[in-house]
Amino acid sequence: MTLKVKKRKKNIRMRGKGMGTHGGGARKKRKKSGHRGGVGMSGSGKRADHKKTLITKLYGSGYFGKQGITSKKTERDKRKRINLFEVELNLEKYLKKGIAKKTSSGVEINLKDYKILGGSNRAEYVGKEKITIIAKEASKSAIEKIKESGGEIILLKKLEKRKGKELIPKEKVGKDKPKTVKK
Repeated sequence: MTLKVKKRKKNIRMRGKGMGTHGGGARKKRKKSGHRGGVGMSGSGKRADHKKTLITKLYGSGYFGKQGITSKKTERDKRKRINLFEVELNLEKYLKKGIAKKTSSGVEINLKDYKILGGSNRAEYVGKEKITIIAKEASKSAIEKIKESGGEIILLKKLEKRKGKELIPKEKVGKDKPKTVKK
């Protein structure tokens, strides 16, 4: 038969000579937040050094420096853009994710939220496959480069106009509407 032994609390055991800090080291160490370099985000300012590594780890390099000022009415251009060179590089990823699919005429990619750009002289696009891209917008240079390689860019605005014309034949317009009688 074993007896249950009641363990004494740690603060009761930390008594006697030299135990004025309960194992916290020197008395000056556990006073307030000055030993920790301040509370929270203090010390993370422009000229600070002791919390700079923490801030860059948490928020990245965009935390420091100027962000720019605009008036309240101006809206930032938030359109997504992608170069043809990047589209060609990520073609296999698009196929795996289901964004692109292989067809008999080539590869069809659905980038409906993006504006397609032709790219700079450094990243020159070389069309290896016939690519059909469905996009929100496209630059003239991107359209030319895709046409040269045998593909095409279908813009959503033009696609909606096409569908609008095909969906409603001229004979059916106005026949199905019920007549309203005014009293």
